[in-house]
Amino acid sequence: MSDEKQHHHLFHHKQDGESADACDEGNVKSGEYEKARKEEKQHKHKEELGGLGAVGTGAFALHEKHAEKKDPENAHRHKIEEEVAAAAAVGEGGYIFHEHHDKKESKEEEKEAEGKKHHHLF
Repeated sequence: MSDEKQHHHLFHHKQDGESADACDEGNVKSGEYEKARKEEKQHKHKEELGGLGAVGTGAFALHEKHAEKKDPENAHRHKIEEEVAAAAAVGEGGYIFHEHHDKKESKEEEKEAEGKKHHHLF
């Protein structure tokens, strides 16, 4: 065998004297791609958290509706809390929709940065 190093690895490793950019020569827009991918993950996470919030506020609204029937002395208070929780659940739904839209935009930016997105005029 010769003194040269033979690499039989699946992934490329930096060799002595190579910079970090030497491995990414073919990927010109790697910074944009990584940024779009990170942004997509953030929007996905926020969308999922918004969904959990909507479920929680919806469950609280149902609880207050039940409490309104069980506690006739404080029915007005329970009715108001039910309506506030229902409005918050609707607001969470709007937030989920907003984050889903932003996630789709980030995914499109990621595809453009990766070079897979083609703009057809017709």
